[in-house]
Amino acid sequence: MISTMHPPRTMLEVWESLPEGTLCQFVNNNLVMSPAPVNIHQVVLNKINFKLLSLLNEKAIGEVRIAPFDVYFNKRNIFQPDIIYIANENLNKIEEKGLVGVPDIVIEILSPGTAHVDLGAKRDVYEQYGVKEYFIVEPVSKAVTSLILQGKEFVETENTTGTFTSAVLSTTINF
Repeated sequence: MISTMHPPRTMLEVWESLPEGTLCQFVNNNLVMSPAPVNIHQVVLNKINFKLLSLLNEKAIGEVRIAPFDVYFNKRNIFQPDIIYIANENLNKIEEKGLVGVPDIVIEILSPGTAHVDLGAKRDVYEQYGVKEYFIVEPVSKAVTSLILQGKEFVETENTTGTFTSAVLSTTINF
């Protein structure tokens, strides 16, 4: 937390001074604020999260976190993805303040105000830092775009509705 005696000097210091739970992400050194997600967003998030938690409880292969939970890619990019999966071998990257490093899977459920960020700048950072799978869900239609990291680039593997298949988890999630 930044001292109240000295004003923040950088955008990172501004971000660090925000109150806990603020719906704000730090994207390419810019603050991106958003309102609370709408109902359909939360319904879809809960359905996917429930399926993932059930799978992870059964297989004991990692952990899941949902927003707001900070993921620190670098000092210019600190995101709050809707859902992340962290494999057992990467659990050491979880700190009290959030995940310092790269999640194995990211699931973003699009919202009208921030979809352009999820599909643009955040997608680029996920690709650059090596997120293995990135699933983009449109909550009303339940359309899913699946991106798998091959080499250093995302490759779109499938477009589905109400379901996606994860190679990392060796499973299909229906919601």
